[in-house]
Amino acid sequence: MADAMNKTELVKLSNARLDEVPAAVSRPDYDRSALTPGIVHIGLGNFHRAHQAWYLHRLMQQGAALDWAIIGAGVRAPDAAQRERLLAQDCLCTLIELDPKGKSAEITGSMIGFVPVQDGNGPLIAQMSDPAIRIVSLTVTEGGYYVDPATGGFDAAHPDILHDAASPDTPRTAFGAMIAALRARRDAGTGPFTGQSCDNLQNNGAILRQTVVSLAQMSDPDLAAWIDDNCTFPNSMVDCIVPATGPSEIALAHQFGIDDAAPVTHENYRQWVIEDAFCAGRPAWEDAGATISDNVHDYEVMKIRILNGGHQVIADPAEIIGVETIAGAMAHPVIRAFLRRVVTDEIAPHVKPVPGIDPLAYLDLIDGRFSNPEIRDTTRRVAFDGSSRHPGFIMPSIRDGLAAGKPVPGLALVSALWARYCTGVREDGSLVAPNDPNWELLQPAAVKAMENPALWLGMRQFYGDLGDNAGFAKEFSGWLTALHADGVEATLRFYLDS
Repeated sequence: MADAMNKTELVKLSNARLDEVPAAVSRPDYDRSALTPGIVHIGLGNFHRAHQAWYLHRLMQQGAALDWAIIGAGVRAPDAAQRERLLAQDCLCTLIELDPKGKSAEITGSMIGFVPVQDGNGPLIAQMSDPAIRIVSLTVTEGGYYVDPATGGFDAAHPDILHDAASPDTPRTAFGAMIAALRARRDAGTGPFTGQSCDNLQNNGAILRQTVVSLAQMSDPDLAAWIDDNCTFPNSMVDCIVPATGPSEIALAHQFGIDDAAPVTHENYRQWVIEDAFCAGRPAWEDAGATISDNVHDYEVMKIRILNGGHQVIADPAEIIGVETIAGAMAHPVIRAFLRRVVTDEIAPHVKPVPGIDPLAYLDLIDGRFSNPEIRDTTRRVAFDGSSRHPGFIMPSIRDGLAAGKPVPGLALVSALWARYCTGVREDGSLVAPNDPNWELLQPAAVKAMENPALWLGMRQFYGDLGDNAGFAKEFSGWLTALHADGVEATLRFYLDS
């Protein structure tokens, strides 16, 4: 890694100064001025830039996919600030790989623009209406698809959805903007585009289709039918641990001699498994290392149940006892043992192997990835939005276990830990700042559940009918009572010794 440099020696990231970047840092070999757009990506967070944009950059380094460059987009106020940061550096991005054997950096250039973020999303609709755009991809978080977590169906009563159904020409959501653009393309005869979710959702393509078609049905049933018949929504599994960017990540870019306002750090592992369903063509993702498969489901289940579910297993107890990072949680012998026991006994038995790896070998893989001390991934980040992540990542394993007649005491404890976390007070008395879109509902419910645990399981919007299962409810109640009486570590030890 480059030695630390003074601020005056840093190279401000831009097209004009790429030749000044230190030789140790890889940079685009292709002519960025020759790139033309083919993808609009909504939700320009760190994960997209370390994952999908990186795969495209690798293709461009091979001289391929030069007509598939990315135009960034967003529909939230913070996206406007991200747009300013990225446009100021010509949409270049420094990716820093945090390998325990040594850090390395590269500059990616597959993104070439960012549409203005405006109320009504007019610029975004116009960009997606361009026939050159053949894929609209999204990273809008697991909870961003207006899905009822209890039923898995479309949440047609959400205020954002009601707004877009009533005002389809000035939508508030990314999905309303997609529908408006598809209406324009249908009317102009320029054809559909592919909607590609890159979020950690099982059946993410099918969920994206459900959201777009269901919303379109509320205002224009004929358009909804056209979208359903002509657009494709491939399922995919995405995987790379990408921490949030803060002052330390910006300082790390400085160590490589680069002044980047929005660098991205990531682990030395990526995986992308994609269903080959693209109605308007696609880049040759497989030539950059992606897996094209008609069996995305099994890859999804392994990753979502063991990696994403495993994150939830360790994040809540770590947060409650004041462990700040995922690597720190893995260094805690009781939390690490808890992860391995729950996955081995209660999650892995319901996960099929995929080519090249079985569930317990995958557990060993994520054990090493979670333990990487170079990755400062915070337990708070991982614990965020439990109201989407527990229904999506944990409760399917609970249901599978109960359906198979198997005990799920560890998963009941995981659910109780979520309830304990949502009281908003750590064991040292410090307060947990609101950490869920539904915090105003969850926090008072968690406090009331201290006296009556059944109240927590009674939130059917998250648990569905799980609270009606007497065995699970009894396990949950016992664990929650123990957590409040004896504390996290003693309760985990009791589980491990039982």
